[in-house]
Amino acid sequence: MKTGLTELCYGFFSTLANPTRLAIIERLIDQPMNVTDLAEALGQEQSMISHNLRPLMHCNFVNAERKGKQRIYSVNIETVEPLVEAVENHATRHCGGGDACPARRRLRD
Repeated sequence: MKTGLTELCYGFFSTLANPTRLAIIERLIDQPMNVTDLAEALGQEQSMISHNLRPLMHCNFVNAERKGKQRIYSVNIETVEPLVEAVENHATRHCGGGDACPARRRLRD
């Protein structure tokens, strides 16, 4: 393994290893939204959404564009789309469509 790859991968995956951040990405795949819309869609406080948008933006999983006084967030499709495809492919081929995944069961419980 390349030197530094562990740290790079840890930073990359730890940014995504948060249910709120993944839910934000999932919503933004559908359409760009502002913080208020995201908070309402996810049933969370705006401060929690803002807190979780920071690392997503820092790693460029999410982009922001100013429209008047609002910031409209969108997903970096170039990065996120291949990740989602890889996860879906893995789940289909190795996890019984995801239903057999122990981590997924823990999230539901």
